[in-house]
Amino acid sequence: MNNVYEECPILENDKFLLRFVTKEDFADLLKLYSDKNALPFFNSDNCHGDNFYYPTKERMDNAIDFWLYSYNQKFFVRWAIIDKKTEEVIGTIELFHRIAEDDFNHAGVLRLDVRSDYEKSEIINELLSIIIPPAYDLFDCTEIISKVPVYAIERMDAFTSYGFEKSESLLEGTMDHYLYNNYWIISKQ
Repeated sequence: MNNVYEECPILENDKFLLRFVTKEDFADLLKLYSDKNALPFFNSDNCHGDNFYYPTKERMDNAIDFWLYSYNQKFFVRWAIIDKKTEEVIGTIELFHRIAEDDFNHAGVLRLDVRSDYEKSEIINELLSIIIPPAYDLFDCTEIISKVPVYAIERMDAFTSYGFEKSESLLEGTMDHYLYNNYWIISKQ
């Protein structure tokens, strides 16, 4: 595959399309990141105190600018998730290759944010089936981790049915050295 930081691939199935996030996604992203019911499912571990709640145009614009900057710096990739039926951006997926001194060194880290009306097991499972297979090669990893909080029942069901297992290992923050829990892991077959 091509280098993901030179050309971000478009990934899709019959219901969802994943493509690189753009400034034009602003209105749909504002709806997503101001959704207080979705907020508890966002993974903001090791994100310098950001909780991904962006209720204003300015906050959303700043976040998009940061995502674009981070892609150019090869920190991470953020895809917009488009529902093909409604043609709306209903979520985002962030992925990166993690370098750290803990059990998750060289793992791919997946952050999956969806509107609360899409926080359903079957939808999350479908999104995993689009992003996980190419992610190993795109991010040069043999394991992928993602945070699944204990109260995220629909998400837990989707991750379990896809083949993820709850890890007992803690993720150590690279900046604050705080230990984060509730990570699930899947290995390349």
